[in-house]
Amino acid sequence: MPPSLAASSSPSWTINPKLPQRSRSPHSSTFCSLQTLQFPDHYHPHPHQLPPQPQKWNLLQKAASLALDAVESALISHERLHPLSKTADPAVQIAGNFAPVPENPVRHSLPISGTIPSCIRGAYLRNGANPLYEPVAGHHFFDGDGMVHAVQFKDGSASYACRFTKTHRLVQEKTLGRPMFPKAIGELHGHSGIARLLLFYARGLFGLVDGSHGMGVANAGLVYFNNHLLAMSEDDFPYHVRVTPNGDLETVGRYNFDGQLKSTMIAHPKVDPVTGELFALSYDVVKKPYLKYFRVSSDGEKSPDIPINLSEPTMMHDFAITERFVVIPDQQVVFKLSEMIRGGSPVIYDKKKMSRFGILDKNASDSSGVRWVEAPDCFCFHLWNAWEEPESDEVVVIGSCMTPADSIFNECDESLKSVLCEIRLNFKTGKSTRRPIISETEQVNLEAGMVNKNKLGRKTRYAYLALAEPWPKVSGFAKVDLLTGEINKYMYGDKRFGGEPLFLPRDQNSEREDDGYILTFVHDEKEWRSELRIVNAMNLKLEASIKLPSRVPYGFHGTFIDSKDLQKQA
Repeated sequence: MPPSLAASSSPSWTINPKLPQRSRSPHSSTFCSLQTLQFPDHYHPHPHQLPPQPQKWNLLQKAASLALDAVESALISHERLHPLSKTADPAVQIAGNFAPVPENPVRHSLPISGTIPSCIRGAYLRNGANPLYEPVAGHHFFDGDGMVHAVQFKDGSASYACRFTKTHRLVQEKTLGRPMFPKAIGELHGHSGIARLLLFYARGLFGLVDGSHGMGVANAGLVYFNNHLLAMSEDDFPYHVRVTPNGDLETVGRYNFDGQLKSTMIAHPKVDPVTGELFALSYDVVKKPYLKYFRVSSDGEKSPDIPINLSEPTMMHDFAITERFVVIPDQQVVFKLSEMIRGGSPVIYDKKKMSRFGILDKNASDSSGVRWVEAPDCFCFHLWNAWEEPESDEVVVIGSCMTPADSIFNECDESLKSVLCEIRLNFKTGKSTRRPIISETEQVNLEAGMVNKNKLGRKTRYAYLALAEPWPKVSGFAKVDLLTGEINKYMYGDKRFGGEPLFLPRDQNSEREDDGYILTFVHDEKEWRSELRIVNAMNLKLEASIKLPSRVPYGFHGTFIDSKDLQKQA
């Protein structure tokens, strides 16, 4: 990407008092206009609009642009007559510290309280959704443009930078000076969603926008594999992002494993800590095969896609690996595009469907050997680990079971629960058992986290998970003993909230599984300041706190790249 693009990106929030206001939603106490977001008093973004660059359009294209803009204005006016649900209301979805921030070039020698452990050398990186432009219609938090936040540790000091991942989508919208691509969750539901899709395709027909090089936002996952840092969302190829020698970030481009990847890749691929191989899924919501599995060798050679036979497209945000198998969840949250014709959301919870897990050999050449194990009423948005127990013919899966299953996407009255569970899959009987790992008296929502990455796919004792209380904020993290159910909590403090805890092993050869550190961003909503905390994973004592030069919004998933690997980046 042109380096000039990395220098001028900042949120373009404008207020237009002449636009009609949307009526108050009965589900929210937030009064919202589509063109006005109520940002916290502490946050004052620069309210300039990025000027669009002149387009070399012919007369037909210019006429089509004017006509389609008029259609869009009429659509927006119609949409404003109806209140938005909380799951699509930008005044709810990106309020407070969920609100976006501008890019921040690298800042060095940050203030440090305590001492950074000497073993922490490299870069901590975390992805998140950060819309460049103010939403013109419905917006879900998952819809925002991808932004990576990076803290680099070198010689006992720390630096910070945050940059947008320059997806094809973001580059085009920045050139045009406004949002043009449909938002998959916040906008694409009901008849207006169909209208927005048709509007986008019409613009594509006239060459006003180009979706042929991907429409993803690359805002969810991060993985370092084969000398490439990859930013991912499951609706596109990954994007190759590079950490520069001085600690800044730059987007290299859309990444297809040297031409080997032909379809999308989910945001949670798995890297086997022993073999170095990467395992991934790709799903399609329109055409068969709805699901494909593939692997990539440690030196970057991709296997052929293996189609997995599914009767309907299923949402698969995550999956698991063991030493020998991949574990594929086929659960009850499915895509039914026909629901849009009836005025609803295409993402639905199908109560009649039987949830199940597929167990497939990692090195399979086709899907004939997949063994399906039923798991009634089980929906895990994330799976933290899995391993084999041959003596009982079982695969053990550790995941957070969420109810209601589609509550992240569709508004409902029932309170969300995310229960850490042990799911045992018996691939000989085809049956499963499930039990909560934590006692009912200590039950809390646990979402976003990990196990020791050096133990992935092997039996682990500990998981480090975000305390999603009060949902969707994270008030601390929990270290959970998966064997005994014992839970130890680290709380961020009054009016302080964070996100996913990242476990960084102190040494790959450590005898103790919990010998390492937890890294996590924490934001103080009273002081309106953000920091990176480093916590000893064995005793949950704070080792160091790095004061950050700007606010870090609540986000998604992260990774750590060792200093030696940083030097080997592609």
